[in-house]
Amino acid sequence: MAKKKKTVSSVQLSKNEETLTLQDQLNGDVLAKLKATKKNLVEEEQAKEEERQAQLAFERKQREKNMSFEELLEKYGDQGSKF
Repeated sequence: MAKKKKTVSSVQLSKNEETLTLQDQLNGDVLAKLKATKKNLVEEEQAKEEERQAQLAFERKQREKNMSFEELLEKYGDQGSKF
């Protein structure tokens, strides 16, 4: 059983197909809309992360604020300065 050899034209065609990118195939308008959408999603994700961090910091402060003297002493111990 002999293997079939590819012709030169089919090899060139496949190389041309590989060089085409999605950007080449899309219109500039559609590409601009996709980039704008991506930018908006990234900004929303960053805003959500900042909000989450702020909420965690607030909760941490509230827990510390509501600690009893005993819990504070256990946590910080003798770290304070002595006069």
